[in-house]
Amino acid sequence: MGRWKGWLAVAAGLLACVGGARAEISDGVVRVGVLNDISGVFQDTNGPGSVMAARMAAEDFAGGGRGIGVEIVQGDHQNRADVGSALVRRWLDVDRVDAVVDVPNSAVGLAVNTLLRDSRAALLASSTATSELTGAQCSPNTVQWVTDTWAIANSTAAGVMQRGGDSWYFLTVDYALGHGIVRDASSFIEARGGRVLGGARHPLGTSDLSSLLLQARSSRAKIVGLANAGADTINAVKQAAEFGVGPRSGQSLVAMLAFINDVHAMGLRAAQGVLLTEAFYWDMNEETRAWSRRFGERMGGNRVPSTNQAGVYSATLAYLRAVAAAGTDDARRAVPGMKRAPFRDPLFGDMTVRPDGRAVHAMHLFEVKKPEESRHPFDYYKVVHTIPGEQAFRPMAEGGCPLVR
Repeated sequence: MGRWKGWLAVAAGLLACVGGARAEISDGVVRVGVLNDISGVFQDTNGPGSVMAARMAAEDFAGGGRGIGVEIVQGDHQNRADVGSALVRRWLDVDRVDAVVDVPNSAVGLAVNTLLRDSRAALLASSTATSELTGAQCSPNTVQWVTDTWAIANSTAAGVMQRGGDSWYFLTVDYALGHGIVRDASSFIEARGGRVLGGARHPLGTSDLSSLLLQARSSRAKIVGLANAGADTINAVKQAAEFGVGPRSGQSLVAMLAFINDVHAMGLRAAQGVLLTEAFYWDMNEETRAWSRRFGERMGGNRVPSTNQAGVYSATLAYLRAVAAAGTDDARRAVPGMKRAPFRDPLFGDMTVRPDGRAVHAMHLFEVKKPEESRHPFDYYKVVHTIPGEQAFRPMAEGGCPLVR
């Protein structure tokens, strides 16, 4: 009888441990909120495709070997920091969301970063471009995937200047994203003997950029840098072709933050020769092609994922695996697990997450193909230069992150 009591005590202890581990998952399920722009300028590069990417990550996580349930919710921040903050407050207080992912628009991303800093929820900033997230505004609850303004500016400028592009004129969207890109790119260009001859700003969602493009042509800069995104970049490239800004004016267009969805909307005839930097391209290798085919089928066919959508999948899956390893969805324990060791990501290759929250991986400078060079649907890019991760992102010691000793 004593022996049976001993076995029962051991069994009870084991059950308590298992039950305790499950109890660490709040509400018995991990809720991931996809916060983005559903119907505005980022709807194609993020939007419903980001929600699908998060769902694919949850499916591939498959409970993490521990039967952990995952629920994906979505919200539209309308490119307004106040709207995004209100949504996230409700998610925290009412819906018990454990992580927020995606968040295109730097102003919204910074607001959400502040809101989550002292909470138990994680920010997986897979589309927030401001480098402040791993600089002065870094948070122990935040990881930043894919890219940032420093990487965009420095990687792109370095590749373009190697091709002789030493004089620049910027068309800049007038909010944090555009300002950060131009600040970082200008610093890099001028430090290496190049010149910034001028620039012009425009509001988000401007449909007519003709006067600004004519100013860019008159500047005679070798490079016209488009420090904007989404529909603004698409309009700029299309209108540049109409107004002779490009090869006909002896200039090159560089889209500082463009995606394959944007190139598709522009059309190769208008976009040919445009230079851009991305961390992901659907046609890079067998792994990226296989995942992209799955994504396209889920989205109704005839489309491929953007870098941002790939980033949602990658960041969400990495977070969920960290939750399973830590036995909790409390960001204060799960996020440090994302920083413990390098790993290989199926979409971005070799990766590591630094103490400042920056996910480090290679970046690629692409040139958009001419129509006659494209051999199959979405065959749009050719690789000009690959920048190793340790060169593509700002050195950790230079960011000013208070988490870094």
